[in-house]
Amino acid sequence: MRQATKPVSAGAVLGWLALSALAPGAAHLRAGWRKTGLALLAGYAALLLALLAVGLSTDNLLGSLTENSWLTGITLGSAVLGVAWFAVIVHSFVVLRPGGLTQGGQIVTGALAGLLAVVVVLPFGVVTQYVWTWQQTVNSIFDQPTTEPEETVARSPERPEDPWAGRDRVNILLLGGDADDNRIGVRTDSMNLASVDVKTGSTVLISLPRNLEDVRFRPGTPMAQRFPTGFRLPPDPGGGRSDLLNSVWEYSDAHPEIFGGKQHQGPKVLMDTIGYTLGLKVDWYALVNMWGFARLIDAIGGIKLTIEQDVVFGKYNEGLVKAGTRKLKGADAMWYARSRTYSDDYTRMRRQRCVLGALLDQADPATVLTRFNRIALATKELIRTDIPRDMLKDLVPLALRVKNAKVTSVQFVPPLINTGYPDWAKIRSITAKAVRDSAGTGPAIAASADPSTTPSAGPSATPSATPSATPSAMASQKKPAKPGENPAKGLTEGCGAL
Repeated sequence: MRQATKPVSAGAVLGWLALSALAPGAAHLRAGWRKTGLALLAGYAALLLALLAVGLSTDNLLGSLTENSWLTGITLGSAVLGVAWFAVIVHSFVVLRPGGLTQGGQIVTGALAGLLAVVVVLPFGVVTQYVWTWQQTVNSIFDQPTTEPEETVARSPERPEDPWAGRDRVNILLLGGDADDNRIGVRTDSMNLASVDVKTGSTVLISLPRNLEDVRFRPGTPMAQRFPTGFRLPPDPGGGRSDLLNSVWEYSDAHPEIFGGKQHQGPKVLMDTIGYTLGLKVDWYALVNMWGFARLIDAIGGIKLTIEQDVVFGKYNEGLVKAGTRKLKGADAMWYARSRTYSDDYTRMRRQRCVLGALLDQADPATVLTRFNRIALATKELIRTDIPRDMLKDLVPLALRVKNAKVTSVQFVPPLINTGYPDWAKIRSITAKAVRDSAGTGPAIAASADPSTTPSAGPSATPSATPSATPSAMASQKKPAKPGENPAKGLTEGCGAL
């Protein structure tokens, strides 16, 4: 039996309703609905304890939020809780017997009670909408890989809890492509390999120039059989070249006959080629449409950059990104990163590194949350990748570690290398040292290096099959670097100096 209570004032009705929004059941206890009130409070306490238990018992909570089962559960749970909270507020208003108030009091409390009922539903609605959007974004990007890699990172049977199969690093190839509706194929004008320490997040970003010539392919592969002395084609009718590193993807896609009729071999071939060049095993790639990247920058509200000198762009040099410190919109940021007018590829590579560094620094959690829908939409439109869907739960926390870890970079540009006649052994040696310095683990890089072959040096030498993990090779890796051969630097070092 419910205990009789005296009618409450309008102020008291609103106060108890507000308390019920935070502690469901409070208004019912005030109105004498003891069993209902206690049941609501007990259920609320149980819900909080359950959420706490899930948080404490889940080692990788952020990573779990990429799994469809979790995302579906959160979406349904938020929708159910939103409806339940709405019903609690409405019923709390009823049991407080607002009929005893004056007509004006009933109108005011009724209106405010309805507003409160809507307000308490909003957070659940936002969570439901955000999670649904996140799920659709993740599924659209990762559920349909564009390549079928022969080998990828897999969990060790002996250590199932280790997602990296005992490896110390993972290597992800980050590509910027210029594909659009008016161009056939994909040219990868920005090529950066991120080598990430899986424990600390320490990262080396290794940049390769688009105009690297005589590119070597791993011996025994179809491309190496077609180009045994390096990637070389006759000049284009206009005098340009279509046999540079940035054309490997496009050429491979355009010539399926090289691969026994297999289509869309470009990503796989480029990953293997860059891995062979650097002496690293490339695990996955992510291709970003450069102008889609501009939309992502707009989605986070622009990025703040210090422009060292005026950057001219446009077919007729009609565009200008002025020198100075300012927040750039996506289009200007991309022109700053891509323009070669009165400049060269190597200066452009440095500017691209500066844009990546600014984006990494300025895409803070608050910005991502407040602009989540725009960021998700832009991300769906700009990324193409072969990262397996089931690896996301481990890559998400790793990405957060990268944001707070040391990130260094190496750019293989003149005078460090000659892009027309690359010293392949030097490229591999510098890469190995940069990875070792990032890890702080001495000369061994077995976790990331591919020890099967070593690219040959010189413009016309045939690629050799000398194992790089021999004692002599390891000894050579231990030698101190010559002056100028330790080019690793902070990601944003050299950026913003007016």
